[in-house]
Amino acid sequence: MFGIRQTLVAAAGILLLAGTAHAAEVFTITSPAFKDGTLLAKKNAGANKSNPNCVGENVSPPLEWTNVPAGTTSFALVMTDPEGRGIGVDHWIAYGIPASVTSFAEGETSKPSDKYVGGIGTAKQSIYMGPCTPPGSPHHYTFVLIATDLDPKALPPGLTKLELFDKLNGHVKGSTGIIGLFKNPL
Repeated sequence: MFGIRQTLVAAAGILLLAGTAHAAEVFTITSPAFKDGTLLAKKNAGANKSNPNCVGENVSPPLEWTNVPAGTTSFALVMTDPEGRGIGVDHWIAYGIPASVTSFAEGETSKPSDKYVGGIGTAKQSIYMGPCTPPGSPHHYTFVLIATDLDPKALPPGLTKLELFDKLNGHVKGSTGIIGLFKNPL
């Protein structure tokens, strides 16, 4: 039977061990250009001159991710405006991003890259397409990063979001997201 002294020593040891143990870090995507739930810069908006709602330069924001789930071999990244056109607009579909890639620099995904395979968004583009928000309330632009166990070369180019999600079924190791808002200044 433990005496009070032995009980206190044992309790102190347990507290000491508990203080050095770390909870699993959370898989997270961030951007040095905007915080979750805040406005994207005007330069991040689309630059389609035939659409008066595209008031920007189509410069993709920088993105970074940390604490990748174990077993991840590639990532997929989807940018969607759930309010767009009333049914949602897929602005960017990318996948086959090798697990060694943990960020995209500003403007890097506004053009084709060997760091990702381009899917097909609503505008039939395979690169980042910035917001073209009509005047009024801001829209929410969700960037969802999905960790997968698929080889980066496993999927063909040109998949839509729904086709991609179908192919990812059973291969997801985890996901994380960040939301940028955009309000047309007109």
